[in-house]
Amino acid sequence: MLELKNVSKFYYNKGVIATGFSKVNLKLDIGEFIAITGESGSGKSTLLNVISGLDTYEEGEMYVNGKETSHYSEKDFEDFRRKYIGNIFQTFNLVNSYTVYQNIELVLLLNGYKKRKIKKKVIELIKKVDLYKFRNTKVSKLSGGQKQRVAIARALAKETPIIIADEPTGNLDKEAAESTIKLLSEIAKDKLVVIVTHNYEQIEKYVTRKITMHDGRIIEDKKIKETKSTAKANEVEYKNITKINRLRLGIRNTFNIKTKFILLFIVFLFMTSAIMAQYANSRKQKHLSDIDGSNYLFRNSSENRIVIKKKDNTPFSAENYAQIENLNNIDYIVKDDALLDNEISLTDKKYLSIYGNASSIKGFKGNIDVGRMPENDNEVIIEEYEDRYYIKELAKNLGNTTIYLMDLYTGTINEKIPMQIVGIKYMDSSLYYGNSNIYVSDNILNQMRFQINQRYSKIKILFQNKYYESNIYNPYFRIKTSENVPVGKAYVSNDLNYEVPSGSCKNKPIKIEIDNLYYKEELELKIARTYTKYNIKSLVGEEYEMNNGSIYINPEDYNKLFDKPSYQSSVFVEEVELLRDTGAELENLGYTTLIIKDTLTKSGQAQVVEIFQTIVTIFLIITLFFITYFIIKVILKSRNTYFATLRMLGATRKISKQLLIIELLIVENLAYLISVVVIILQAKQIINLSFIQTIVDYLKIKDYIILYIILIVMSYIISLKYAKKLFKNSSIKTYNGEV
Repeated sequence: MLELKNVSKFYYNKGVIATGFSKVNLKLDIGEFIAITGESGSGKSTLLNVISGLDTYEEGEMYVNGKETSHYSEKDFEDFRRKYIGNIFQTFNLVNSYTVYQNIELVLLLNGYKKRKIKKKVIELIKKVDLYKFRNTKVSKLSGGQKQRVAIARALAKETPIIIADEPTGNLDKEAAESTIKLLSEIAKDKLVVIVTHNYEQIEKYVTRKITMHDGRIIEDKKIKETKSTAKANEVEYKNITKINRLRLGIRNTFNIKTKFILLFIVFLFMTSAIMAQYANSRKQKHLSDIDGSNYLFRNSSENRIVIKKKDNTPFSAENYAQIENLNNIDYIVKDDALLDNEISLTDKKYLSIYGNASSIKGFKGNIDVGRMPENDNEVIIEEYEDRYYIKELAKNLGNTTIYLMDLYTGTINEKIPMQIVGIKYMDSSLYYGNSNIYVSDNILNQMRFQINQRYSKIKILFQNKYYESNIYNPYFRIKTSENVPVGKAYVSNDLNYEVPSGSCKNKPIKIEIDNLYYKEELELKIARTYTKYNIKSLVGEEYEMNNGSIYINPEDYNKLFDKPSYQSSVFVEEVELLRDTGAELENLGYTTLIIKDTLTKSGQAQVVEIFQTIVTIFLIITLFFITYFIIKVILKSRNTYFATLRMLGATRKISKQLLIIELLIVENLAYLISVVVIILQAKQIINLSFIQTIVDYLKIKDYIILYIILIVMSYIISLKYAKKLFKNSSIKTYNGEV
């Protein structure tokens, strides 16, 4: 029946190899009642797991009915367990939330029995183990002996030729143990029964063969009684669980543990309502945009411009830009297009200060009035009104005036980006007297990106377990830079000493946290020095009165917070007539597009809000997905043993995964249904909840369909993600807590 030839099992843990057992040779036949004994750690249970297909082996060969198994995959071993093995576990491995009947029924459901054929068989088995009056009792309320009888009945339900029992009397009193062993001995007349035990004397009078193990090897294999045995076993024919029974089992699992169901329902209800509210709010913002007036947030309102971002909300890559450049009708791409609509400041560190909008030199149109076009990366031209106070002096010194980017938040001058003004184009003074236009190379634009990231970021300081907000207008906890501060360190006001019980904040950690629509970043520093009005000048070169409370860090650390890839870019087309065709091509390539020309008759603010609202919605969905996943992962942690048990009983990974998916999808459908019911009650004014009214006002039938699909897909992906982690290991590893 079963034959092992020089079979060995090894375990690998952190580079260390441990032996489970080594060079085992055994032949086990139907009709034998075999006891495997030995001290703890001798390899008994490991051998049992290999024999029953719950664990693999590394050396030798195991034969089943003369067929080799060394090539078996996990699916092959699942098939082997279903055909041949009935397990009785030391810890019973019963589903505590199921009744006695349901525990025995479970193995029959998994093996393809139809509902109408199950009842009679289950009742017969329950009577056989003398538990009929407990048939509708949850096993959590049974004694140890009664639980073991349920486990035996469950093993018998499969009608497999082999019964494997690991310490079946280990948790039982003397009377219950005697009863269990006697029952197993009766079973052994037409089956192969293999028991692992520490207490051989307890079962000695029943066994037909004794195997003793020591240090992973068999040191004794003794026949106790002659038996009628056969080397050939009949395979059990089985089918997969029917679709209707999968649904029944999924529904049972949904509601059988009330606490688990309530927690999952709350989580899914939160996810559903949050996404509905955000989606409704985005629809509201779009509506307000549609009815609003002119656009003033897109300072660069070129009719050739299309704003793009990736639909998956990830940053652009070089491959993305190369793909876009290969399209027809593309004039140029501004990778950091936020610079087109936001101000920067340039200074020569003396009298010159230019405040304007940065653009790519590729987008410069017209002729230079003074000077020449740039030839090198660090050369720039400006578009300026001729009557600016500095313009005449600047025109005289073109090519000899070095300017630097000045941080609008900190006032810090970035000397790592020296630029030379080589050309000037005069603006029409009859038009609105506004900012300058500064044309720079793409390389310079890329280096300016961090300022825009900063502008849309929320900056928080964590010190001594308290959070403080940082902004440009208040010196307290404002972030400033100084080359004098070492990398990884911070200089802070002496006032912070009062926040520390010891009276000294030196060497204390201080964390800067950045949060915006695109990314989050953290920077942990250590306070190296504190400044006062007497030493601030020597430490960082600034005045005390305007800067007390500021946190000074090294520019390199500061740039780590804000120097990030581009999440939004702009495409400028050559022919405006083909603008919409180009937009459609970009959409087909996976980009969300906004044609600026379409926004000019609406409120620019509303349009930007709509764009950011879309980003927020996507970001919220992604965030909610991961929050929901991690919470569900915690809630379902206790269910790992249930799904491991299913696989031990013969369920495939596929079936186990389907049952998990059914369970979570049922909860999500209930959460969605309850949400819709509440919305209907609000619409009928039966209840009055203001935050739901936005959903009532702005969502249509098609929106509810879209939202339902989004939520179901999210729930399905969450189920798949959890199932992938849960079922990546063998059932025995999962059961032992390795998930």
